[in-house]
Amino acid sequence: MNREKKMAITGECFCGQITYRIDEPLKNARSCHCSRCRKIFSAQASAYAEVEPGSFLWTSGEDLLSAYETENGFDVRFCRKCGSTLAATIDGKVHGVTLGCVNGDPQVEIGMHIFVGSKAAWERMPDGVTQFDGAPPKT
Repeated sequence: MNREKKMAITGECFCGQITYRIDEPLKNARSCHCSRCRKIFSAQASAYAEVEPGSFLWTSGEDLLSAYETENGFDVRFCRKCGSTLAATIDGKVHGVTLGCVNGDPQVEIGMHIFVGSKAAWERMPDGVTQFDGAPPKT
């Protein structure tokens, strides 16, 4: 049987001290435009994708991670040296990663823009993107 070798997805913080590897494809990529995401990502929106449970591994610098617990019940993990926001965890397990810290092409595209009803007044959404004023409907 001919099996195609999967390439791991890698990522790192701005200073390069914290690195990770993901052994399965990313999924459910989205951009959130709520005021909380704008602040934690220091941008007009987040760019985030989920990881398959058990496919994520910190490969270096895990001791440099700091966590901020949100009111939504998850922690945001960031580098305490350079400040890069890297991942979100639920119950200590990585739920997803920020796409800005992924190396190369992770073979995923932003599929939806959420909480555009509370986007910054100065942001303009492009035509034709899937968007929701709040959370997307449960599927």
